[in-house]
Amino acid sequence: MQCPFCGQDNDKVVDSRAAEGGATVRRRRECLACNRRFTTYERPEETIKLTVVKKDGSREPYDRNKIIVGLQRACYKRKVGQEQISRIVEDTEEAIFKNFDKEVPTNFIGDEVSMRLKLLDKIAYVRFASVYRQFADVGELIDEARGVKDAASAVPGQQALFQPGQTPAPVKAAQTAKPGASKPPDEL
Repeated sequence: MQCPFCGQDNDKVVDSRAAEGGATVRRRRECLACNRRFTTYERPEETIKLTVVKKDGSREPYDRNKIIVGLQRACYKRKVGQEQISRIVEDTEEAIFKNFDKEVPTNFIGDEVSMRLKLLDKIAYVRFASVYRQFADVGELIDEARGVKDAASAVPGQQALFQPGQTPAPVKAAQTAKPGASKPPDEL
């Protein structure tokens, strides 16, 4: 490592420790030429060799920041935190790398982001969809907004409480009993 003070490439590592939650390594070094100390940080290379195939057939390198910027615009003045946006990006990237090695179509990325955003915030979803889906006219946008409004808010992986058209059985009022008294099995 080249010393930032004298420019010599002659140093020793005095101290090493994990930093940024283990994502980097912080090294304290001492230059053997000028005896001054300096700090360096080692990070893993973050180059992802993935190409995005756009709708017109053109290709460009994958850039997660484009997803983040799109989500931030869609979530502007909504109660969606940066952690939630990061989680959507991480989940989307997980799906991308699970299904694609070298090239991923933009419609896959957009569908993955849309699906997760729809569960998080419906207004942000409609905003995102209006750009991503490139509606031909206002009628299509209104139809999409109505579909989101009419859709039940379901938690992923959770079964419906009642079947459509089924009404819940009436609940019996709780009976007061003396402490220690046993109840018949049909009232438990």
